[in-house]
Amino acid sequence: MGKDFYHHSQWAKSTYERAGDILGFDLASICFNGPEETLKQTQYTQPALYVHSLIIAHFLSEKGVRAEAAAGHSLGEFSALAYGEGFSFENGLALVKERARLMQEAGNSKPGSMAAIIGLDAEVVMGLCIESQESGIVQPANYNSPQQVVISGSVTGVKAAMELAKTKGAKRVIELPVSGAFHSPLMASAVEDFGQKLKEADIRMVSIPVFANVTALPVSNASEIRSLLHHQLTHPVRWVETIQNMIKDGMIRFIEVGAGKVLSGLVKRIDKEVEVLQCGTIEELETF
Repeated sequence: MGKDFYHHSQWAKSTYERAGDILGFDLASICFNGPEETLKQTQYTQPALYVHSLIIAHFLSEKGVRAEAAAGHSLGEFSALAYGEGFSFENGLALVKERARLMQEAGNSKPGSMAAIIGLDAEVVMGLCIESQESGIVQPANYNSPQQVVISGSVTGVKAAMELAKTKGAKRVIELPVSGAFHSPLMASAVEDFGQKLKEADIRMVSIPVFANVTALPVSNASEIRSLLHHQLTHPVRWVETIQNMIKDGMIRFIEVGAGKVLSGLVKRIDKEVEVLQCGTIEELETF
């Protein structure tokens, strides 16, 4: 991830080097060489995704591709806000570093799990989470598409909800390889400390609408951005509503910036009529 840009451009290489200075570890080496077990840890995953996506966004801008609105899924909201000039690349990365560290610590102190439930409506998934709460904490964490909801919580709560989902007719139930129960109450220990970091951060009004995970609505001013990023740690990502609201506001073409094509697939499941493109590699960049 990002290796082709690193070797293609001195600017991209220096961006990885700047990121390493801020983070205190060699991000490029972890992204390019792993090991995979290290990269899966959220303290490394989050900065890796943030840096990669903003490098690609930079090159798209150089080609004259400029978005009229932006959104990001979970960590991606920070990339979207940096793209929308809500904060600088460096200030955003400093926030991502703290968010990732605090979430990793919360995951270590209160181990949890996450699972994707495919083939059930959001209301059904919410119901089975409520039914499973006698076994442990569990709640919807990501409303990804009309038929895909990720749940998050304690190991016992998530396992109980997974088993119940199978009896309710879920097409697939997939436990996710994560290092914590993200977007659940088990992240509460990270909330207070991260709130302080957000208060201290240099955050500005965005130059384009950036749709927030917590509300699925566009944000603009700094105080609102701070509040929503704070609440994001323990609240669900309302991705379905986010995409629907962007379409209502006139968006007809979506470009997924970064690694993989997961969000592209989700957007097409939310609305088959919109155009969806991806840009995650030099090769894909050149097609623009």
